[in-house]
Amino acid sequence: MIDLDAYFDRIGYVGERAPTLDTLRALIVRHTETIAFENLDPLLGRPVRLDAASLQQKLVRDRRGGYCFEQNLLLSHVLQDLGFEVTGLAARVLWNAPDDVAVPRAHMLLRIELAGTPYIADVGFGGMTLTGALRLEADIEQATPHEPFRLVAAGTEFTLQTRIAASWKSLYRFDLQPQLLPDYEVTNWYLSNHPGSRFVNNLVAARPVRDRRFALFNDEFVVHHVGGPSERRRLTSSNDIRAALEEHFLLRLPAVPELDARLTRVITGR
Repeated sequence: MIDLDAYFDRIGYVGERAPTLDTLRALIVRHTETIAFENLDPLLGRPVRLDAASLQQKLVRDRRGGYCFEQNLLLSHVLQDLGFEVTGLAARVLWNAPDDVAVPRAHMLLRIELAGTPYIADVGFGGMTLTGALRLEADIEQATPHEPFRLVAAGTEFTLQTRIAASWKSLYRFDLQPQLLPDYEVTNWYLSNHPGSRFVNNLVAARPVRDRRFALFNDEFVVHHVGGPSERRRLTSSNDIRAALEEHFLLRLPAVPELDARLTRVITGR
């Protein structure tokens, strides 16, 4: 069980607790604007645990963030405790992947049933995470608090796309086969331990606010203005990265002695 009062205090939510679409939408906005996407634990060689107690301790009480499994599992526990019908799904990430490369089901999203209508929610896709709930309906453009999205159907699968400027970009492809916690634990272990994992080798952080998205990849900090230009700058010290993680991603950084050395390696590439 998740301490709902602690979670609501963490994200600054004071609204209704009934399992309605309005509640779902409000929770997604507050969650995504408060709990940043980040991968500090894999970067530091620390375990990423997916049980409910560990998620609550890290993302709620310790005021950290996490990546897709942590983010969406935490939200799924909250939603189920509120009375929502929630199913975990898995996706193959297409964002920035070459068209001719086969990719594994390495991402988690949620299917939510509301009065007979299915929706998808995903508070853990980093720089392009969904800030709204989408009806599980193909070939219609759907507004969110940030970019418009759509689902494209192909057989039993759906591709999630977002419109950036005048082009539709694919984020990931998924089907409706339910996933269980052990399914996620296998992929989670790979992503947080394999020496070739991008989460082991790179610093990644992201957080949306009302009119922009903050993103950090290693030493490059970017502010993407919704419908406008992007601002980029290089961070030149571990103190700069610390400051960005605390100020723009609202993180309480882990008090471990190896953190500064690892952040310095992010800058130097060694």
